[in-house]
Amino acid sequence: MKNLFFVFFVFTIAAVSCSKKEPQDLYPEESPKANYDTTAVDSFSSGATSVDVARQIRMSSKKYQDSLKEVLKIQEQEKKIQQELEKENKKKAEEDKKQNTAETTPKAGEKTE
Repeated sequence: MKNLFFVFFVFTIAAVSCSKKEPQDLYPEESPKANYDTTAVDSFSSGATSVDVARQIRMSSKKYQDSLKEVLKIQEQEKKIQQELEKENKKKAEEDKKQNTAETTPKAGEKTE
């Protein structure tokens, strides 16, 4: 009986595996192809990219350059605002000094005791 089950099991596996189904195409022609090398490179192998080279590549990217430009624009705006605030503070300080000197100096007709 055991032999019969074994033969039936082997027969069904052979029938399923040898069926005439067409194999599925895992990589169809319409799929986008990578335009770069996709092979993995070990970090210690001869073709590995060093940390410095990878950093330079990252720094030369368009996104990184755009972010640097944005940071520079923000810094320039902050400098302009800071300069305007300093000018306003100087003007206020000068006006306060003028008011203080006008208040502290006696007028010609007044007597001081």
